[in-house]
Amino acid sequence: MAIAALAAAMTAPATAGAQDAPGAQLGDRLARQVTLDGLNRHLIAVQRIADRNGGNRADPGNGFGETISYVENTMRTAGFDVRVQEFTYDRSVTDKSVLAAGAVSYKPTPMGFALDTPAGGVTGRLVVVPTDNDTGCQASDYAGQDAAGSIVLLFRGGCTFTQKQIVAAEAGAKAVVVFNHSIGAAMGFIDEAQAKVPIVMVGSEAGAALAKLAGTQTTLEVRRHVEPTVSRNVIAETRTGRKDNVITLGAHADSAPTAPGMNDNGSSLAALLELGRQLGGSPKVRNAIRFGFWGAEPRHSGSAPYLASLSFEQQLDIALYLDVAPIGSGNGGYFVFDGDNSTGAPGPMPYGSDRIEQAFKNYFGRAGIPTEEAPVVGQGDYPAFIAAGIPTGGPFTGIPHIKSPAQAAKWGGTAGVSFDPCNHAPCDTLGTINRGLIDKNADAVAYLTGTYATSTEDVNGVPPRAQRTAARAAQRGAAAAPAGESR
Repeated sequence: MAIAALAAAMTAPATAGAQDAPGAQLGDRLARQVTLDGLNRHLIAVQRIADRNGGNRADPGNGFGETISYVENTMRTAGFDVRVQEFTYDRSVTDKSVLAAGAVSYKPTPMGFALDTPAGGVTGRLVVVPTDNDTGCQASDYAGQDAAGSIVLLFRGGCTFTQKQIVAAEAGAKAVVVFNHSIGAAMGFIDEAQAKVPIVMVGSEAGAALAKLAGTQTTLEVRRHVEPTVSRNVIAETRTGRKDNVITLGAHADSAPTAPGMNDNGSSLAALLELGRQLGGSPKVRNAIRFGFWGAEPRHSGSAPYLASLSFEQQLDIALYLDVAPIGSGNGGYFVFDGDNSTGAPGPMPYGSDRIEQAFKNYFGRAGIPTEEAPVVGQGDYPAFIAAGIPTGGPFTGIPHIKSPAQAAKWGGTAGVSFDPCNHAPCDTLGTINRGLIDKNADAVAYLTGTYATSTEDVNGVPPRAQRTAARAAQRGAAAAPAGESR
């Protein structure tokens, strides 16, 4: 009977729904309080910061500095314990990046970890590889083309940038130019250990123009240097709740140098700032809530030095990490980061990540919104948490890929166009934010935060304190019972 009493005390609240009710109540309240009007106010603030700083909020720069100050002031005013962490990272500084094809020239974005050209660049005929769903991903794509000594133009998609430049190098190309789905030339990355030739990216308009110049003598010159750079994270934590089972949320705080960054990452900032403002610094929660606003460029995200600054015991205090990627993509959809490795992404994900994925799916499902999984990639703000073994998940509305007809039918928007047509482009402004998407995704983040602030048992097995107290009381009562009653 003692064992039965203990088991009943441990399971009865969950069975009866009492465990879930407080979390659902807090989550529902936060989701209601995080309104579109509140989100929009933060977006307006971030747009104005970009406007008075050359149209961007890039790190380093005054726009980033003002953004960090706005974040810090907002969270302090809301009553949080706030600290600013400085760290140094090796920033890649572009000294020269020019692509000249005949009489036209462009300023492409070099891929991270790719090779540079020698001074003066590399020159060759422009070979335009026929566009399909996986352009340049296999040797057969170069059939009938003389790519030896050339500069090849490839459409984005179908495989990694690493794979594209390996195949091009094997075909004899001197360099690779990838043209993006969207207007901006987004920053891509390759595996440094497999770098073969210089590879850069141009926007969709430049790519379309270059595609008409096949055979033109073309020169690409890319030269960079590494510069140690100081950046800042803002860490804000509630004054209440357990400090050994902390719910952590994070978002990147800057923009690309070429954009105001209202979606990438102003939408993420807005969601976290408004959630913090509505939550307040001293909420009635069982688990403390910590916000991380990360500095530095994506491949050197401030989340990595933040975690490196914590001891293993301090990392154990983090129950889970909710990563808020851009959630206002103009032509976006409803994605949830893959927590169970069902997309075939490198894994395994930390234990409990699959439960976070399912929790987001359940939330959207109750609202009648179908979701798809977004594969976890090796850049951004969450890889450091995954590497530390911390359960990780979050929402995303898509950026680089093309929306299919099925996705357009499911979510609305335009098929055949990228999820975020203005990514890393000057048009990533207040006017191109999808407010329906940002509203619903911010609500999802708010709801899950309230739920996990009450209990993380579904993710890491740590039940609410009331349930543990009841279990201990039952155990003491069973131990005190007469011997005959324990049989």
